[in-house]
Amino acid sequence: NWPISPSVSSCQTTALATQTIIWSVSLPSQQPDESLLIRDETGTQTLVGYVVDISDPPHGRCYLDLGPQHLNRHGVLHGGIAATLLDNACGMTGSLSVDPKGLNPFLTISLTTQFLAAGKPGRVTATGRIKGGGRSLLYIDAELVHEDGTVIATSTGVFKRVPQEKLT
Repeated sequence: NWPISPSVSSCQTTALATQTIIWSVSLPSQQPDESLLIRDETGTQTLVGYVVDISDPPHGRCYLDLGPQHLNRHGVLHGGIAATLLDNACGMTGSLSVDPKGLNPFLTISLTTQFLAAGKPGRVTATGRIKGGGRSLLYIDAELVHEDGTVIATSTGVFKRVPQEKLT
């Protein structure tokens, strides 16, 4: 099942209780088929705990439910984990541009990350977008957004398609 747990808060007024559900704009509007989610494919993915979503081929996407193991000593998302999520979303975006299952690897040539806000506990989602490029190099931007809509970080990178002959 899709382990999505949006922020839910209860507000009580007189005798009426209401619930507010906050969805990130970077998340798909419907829950993707489980077959379009990639879990535990690599050691890094298993260690960090993020899930890759290939349900929207123009955009590589990954999400992570932040726990104490993802936070720095100040109680916010560690910058290295934020960069890992952005890098993965960009690489998957490149891969999805040539293969709908995202199996054709792209290597990071460069990645510049801008940290904009503290990442608080909750779900964060990184989404990549191709900005330009050609047959072997792509310029891909990504955005890391908290489930409350806060943009935590952005990145810009250059990614190289791994030639088919290098895959065998």
